[in-house]
Amino acid sequence: MLIINADDWGRSMAETDAALKCFKEKRITSASAMVFMADSERAADLSTANGLEIGLHLNFSEPFTDGKCPQDLRHCHNRVVSFLRRNKYAQILYNWSLRKEFAYSYKTQADEFARLYGKPPSRIDGHHHMHLCANLLLSNLIPTGMKIRRNFSFWPGEKSWANRAYRTLVDRWLARRYRFTDYFFDLAECIQ
Repeated sequence: MLIINADDWGRSMAETDAALKCFKEKRITSASAMVFMADSERAADLSTANGLEIGLHLNFSEPFTDGKCPQDLRHCHNRVVSFLRRNKYAQILYNWSLRKEFAYSYKTQADEFARLYGKPPSRIDGHHHMHLCANLLLSNLIPTGMKIRRNFSFWPGEKSWANRAYRTLVDRWLARRYRFTDYFFDLAECIQ
C-alpha cells in the first residue's frame, strides 16, 4: 500500500486549501492536522465534509497562531519551541527542566485534536519531525501501539554514517513500542 500524506493541514488557509485540492484530485490519500493554528477549526470541518483521513501533526517547533489558544498553553509551548529551535542538535537532547511543558503541550494537542475531529488521533507525526525529539521519545507520552511516522529512509551513502546510525537506533526503539511503515520518503527530495 502506498500512502501519500500532506502535512500542515490547518496551519493556514492556503495550506489547507492546497491539500484539499490535492485530495479531491486523488493526489494524496491523507493529511496530518495541526491544532491551535490559524485554520485548525475550518480544516476540521473540511476534512469531515470531504472524507479525508486525518492524523495528528504534533507541533513543537512553531508558535501557535490560533488567537483562542489558552495563554498558559501558549507560554509552555513557546518555551518548548525556543529550546528546540536553539540549534539543530537540540532535539536529540533530553531537557529535564521542560519535561512538564512537553507533556502539557502533547496532551493539550491530542485533546484538541479529539475535540475538533470527534475522536482521538489514530496516528501521529510531527511538524519538522519533532515527534522524534528526545523529550517525547523518552517520556512515553504517545500511547504504545500508536501508528507513528518513522525517520526518513535514505539510500546507502546518502547521509553520513553517524546520521544513519542515529536514525536506525531511533527507529529500532520506535519499533518496540509503535507501528510504522517500512519506508518513509520526502517527495520533495524525489522530484528535485
